[in-house]
Amino acid sequence: MPHIRHRKFNTKETYPEQNLDNDLSQAVIAKGGTTIFLRGQCPQDLDTAENIQGNDPVEQTHKVMSNIRQLVEECGGEMRHVTKLVVYLTDVRHREAVYKTMGSYIKGVYPVCTGLVVVALARPEWLVEIDATAVIPD
Repeated sequence: MPHIRHRKFNTKETYPEQNLDNDLSQAVIAKGGTTIFLRGQCPQDLDTAENIQGNDPVEQTHKVMSNIRQLVEECGGEMRHVTKLVVYLTDVRHREAVYKTMGSYIKGVYPVCTGLVVVALARPEWLVEIDATAVIPD
């Protein structure tokens, strides 16, 4: 791994009452390298800014995470370089679906992650927004 992942854990153990399986860390140490700061990614096409159709949190999260992967790769990185995610949800009842979907993109990566429930996002049809930080090692 390009970074030191301090105190790795899986959400299966920390949230046994929820059906989650996310590889996360309490801290990530990145030395040197190139840092990529992404703006919050929403369920819309990166080239056209068109929203995806539908109000399914799983579908929206797939689009958000594929945007994150695309941007990190366009900047010369890989998903294994992701060090931090911040998840914004408009409804706590979508947490499990969103985190399970997000987890499939970060399996074995162990970023740090913060989750928030907010009143609204920039567009009323958006259910999830995720911002990411990645560090490409020297």
